[in-house]
Amino acid sequence: MNTNEPAQQASVQDILDWIIEADIAAMQHEMKRGNLSSEVLVTVYLERIRQLDGLLHAVLELNPDALAVARMLDRERESGGLRGPLHGIPVLVKDNIATADKLHTSAGALALAEAYASEDAVVITRLRAAGAVILGKTNMTEWANFMSGSMWAGYSSRGGLVLNPYGPGELFVGGSSSGSAAAVAANLTAAALGTETSGSIISPAAQNSLVGIKPTWGLVSRTGIIPGIGSQDTAGPLSRTVKDAALLLGVIAGSGEPLPAAAGSAAAADYCVHLHSGFVRSKRIGIPRFYYSELDDEALLVMEAAIADLKELGAEIIDHIELPGQHAEWNPAVLQYEFKRGLNAYLAGLPESAPVHSLQELIDFNRQHSGTALKYGQDTLEWLNVSGDGITEEAYLEQLALSRSLAGAQGIDYALEHYGLHAILLPGCMGADLAARAGYPLVTVPAGYTANGIIAPGGYVTKGPQGITFCASAFSEPLLLGIAYDFEQATRHRVAPVLEPGGFASAT
Repeated sequence: MNTNEPAQQASVQDILDWIIEADIAAMQHEMKRGNLSSEVLVTVYLERIRQLDGLLHAVLELNPDALAVARMLDRERESGGLRGPLHGIPVLVKDNIATADKLHTSAGALALAEAYASEDAVVITRLRAAGAVILGKTNMTEWANFMSGSMWAGYSSRGGLVLNPYGPGELFVGGSSSGSAAAVAANLTAAALGTETSGSIISPAAQNSLVGIKPTWGLVSRTGIIPGIGSQDTAGPLSRTVKDAALLLGVIAGSGEPLPAAAGSAAAADYCVHLHSGFVRSKRIGIPRFYYSELDDEALLVMEAAIADLKELGAEIIDHIELPGQHAEWNPAVLQYEFKRGLNAYLAGLPESAPVHSLQELIDFNRQHSGTALKYGQDTLEWLNVSGDGITEEAYLEQLALSRSLAGAQGIDYALEHYGLHAILLPGCMGADLAARAGYPLVTVPAGYTANGIIAPGGYVTKGPQGITFCASAFSEPLLLGIAYDFEQATRHRVAPVLEPGGFASAT
């Protein structure tokens, strides 16, 4: 920051200019010097949200107590108390993560627009204890994209459609943690939490030139998160740098339940010890060309450039590899069995004053408010409400075990062992479903931009930010973060989107 004056005396514009692309370490440095306070930091982010989010629709609501919390944390700092690297740092959280404050927890749904959580999600408890300021809730794909087969990613009945700051209305924003991603990409917050069932952190991270971590299933507590598929759901960080993502993961990691011995250092609080140059050297990284086959020419060039950069950094590239599980035809029984039961249990636990307490009541509510709640219909919810009723627990457990085996032992683990790999390199969110079913971690990092693009099979334009994703077996977060950090520091691909009140311009 270009000032030696206390932050309270610096102009808002100076801080507004400085905050763009600032990382958490820089914020802490300026607060330590007395040039910045958490109160001013929150004030500046609130101002950027006021100026820019009317066009992005990334932030669903703001925490009215954020400034008071920031002032309290500033007093702690002044008295010599520092909780850790997130002390005083503003964080936005996805709207399906419970916060027991003045914020609602609704999964983007009108039926829960006035719903308040009685307890913090475990990840929120951990963030608060670490000194983070919960700045507000982010918009998301309603019900984490389990509502309608035709719903646009990033759309909710409560918040409208989240737009990608690199090309609003033109570029795919990714889902369903789209609001968290767009807010971080647009520098409306220091970092954010998203959730992923299959691709919902990794997809918006790749599409918004961000770092995203989908942790190993079980490493991060699911308590207090509105469920999708419980055997796959997890919360994870979205940030502008690998180090910031590692800091957030270090705070939220820990399920409150014993982890298997295989967790090892993945359950350690300080992931930053694994971040250093030269980490990639001699690492064997596999290229599963099956997932590259649908890329257009420009996106493929980005991937080939990333492979070349990894070689330059000393990685040994094994091109190409096969993952037998990539060809599996997945049985929907796990989704059908888990979704209705998980959501019914969550809704049943809401206060008596809530308008819905079951999936059927939710469907009925939406029909009664169809003009505002059913822009894209609710065919997925209706299907999930009836399709799993005949599935026995035995049949479900059999399919769950088979799914995890096909994705893990016969998929990712097979490739790692058969080819002697440390990690697998995937384009964007392709392959996220395999990792989700196995419960294995993913780390996405910016890899460049494309200018033209084509209409991809999913119906979105592939131009704009492109990310690469590193994958390995359970509890390999330290390894994946080390590789991602080394690549990030060597390439520095992230460029901030150019945003002005009333208009946007792409970084490309």
